[in-house]
Amino acid sequence: MPFDDLTPRLADRLKRLRQEAGWSLETLAKRSGLSRATLSRMENAEVSPSAEALGKLCAAYRMPMSRLIQMVEQDFAALVPAEVQTVWRDPATGYARCSVSPPAEALRGEVVAGTLPAGTRIAYDTPPVEGLEHHLVMQSGRLILTVEGTEHALGPGDCLRYRLHGPTVFQAGEDAPAHYLLFLV
Repeated sequence: MPFDDLTPRLADRLKRLRQEAGWSLETLAKRSGLSRATLSRMENAEVSPSAEALGKLCAAYRMPMSRLIQMVEQDFAALVPAEVQTVWRDPATGYARCSVSPPAEALRGEVVAGTLPAGTRIAYDTPPVEGLEHHLVMQSGRLILTVEGTEHALGPGDCLRYRLHGPTVFQAGEDAPAHYLLFLV
């Protein structure tokens, strides 16, 4: 693969794949048969990986090379009209989650709008991605957000910033739904 505009995007994707797997460079080196130094240089876009190196990495991640390349080449729509934003509702609690700015391989962040009915509590035992950066901005209502055992009382306009490493609990106030925006980076 020639060193071109795809190389920095490929480097970023390779780094994110390793982080999402929860692997150190040393672990990936053992799994792929590539040196730690080579992996570091690839992830920092100092070198463009060879087909052989990509093959070894794809074997370590158990994915075909075509999938890896597709993940890197995926484009994204700049405008996400309200009518195409995906909304998911939890049938058990009534919690609604709208993907305002959906994830895209070429972008680092996403935005979710959440509506938690009054008095509703949702607990997450473990984070989906260790260390993911969150910025929660309250729009209306009240929310008690417990992050790794520490309670934070949020009202309209408040922002809570944190990296997700452990359990979280979302508890809406008793008198009104909690409406918030969650920025994931």
